[in-house]
Amino acid sequence: MAQDKMSGERLTSGAPRPMLDPGVLLQSAVNSTSNIRHRTSNIPDLAWRVLDLVVGGVFVYAGVIKALDPIGFANDIDNYKTLPWAISVRLAFFLPWLEILCGLALIARRLYLGGLSILGALMSVFIVATIAAKARGIDITCGCFGHASRNLSFTWHMVLDFALFGALLSLWFVRRQATRS
Repeated sequence: MAQDKMSGERLTSGAPRPMLDPGVLLQSAVNSTSNIRHRTSNIPDLAWRVLDLVVGGVFVYAGVIKALDPIGFANDIDNYKTLPWAISVRLAFFLPWLEILCGLALIARRLYLGGLSILGALMSVFIVATIAAKARGIDITCGCFGHASRNLSFTWHMVLDFALFGALLSLWFVRRQATRS
């Protein structure tokens, strides 16, 4: 006695072969394709989540370093020679906590787009201010990551800043696409 490979039914030699419903075949193909698509999309989701954690962690770390030494951070802000000392001091006490909260928003995925938007704005202002200071001939020693970053050259600071800004932009665009679909 033979067995039909598609339906699994036993066939007798004289019995006609059962016809398969094309709708069932189509539904089966769609289900298997959607399962494959779903399984492969987990890898990029994991990569984006890791990027969330890394970028959020970087901003939490940078904020904590600055919050521990607000006067030193006020001096770093004053080195740009764009703001009066009183505003530099106020920003030195406010900006680290804003960075910490926005970094935590990325890590915890709460108020996510707000955190990304604020951090993106902060990074763009910082990049423009750094380039403007360099163009005016002011040598900026950025204390964004404590004493370890003071030894980096201007070029390396810009590479790190643009990498962080690019990561923030890519996370923002990915999240916006995910909320639209």
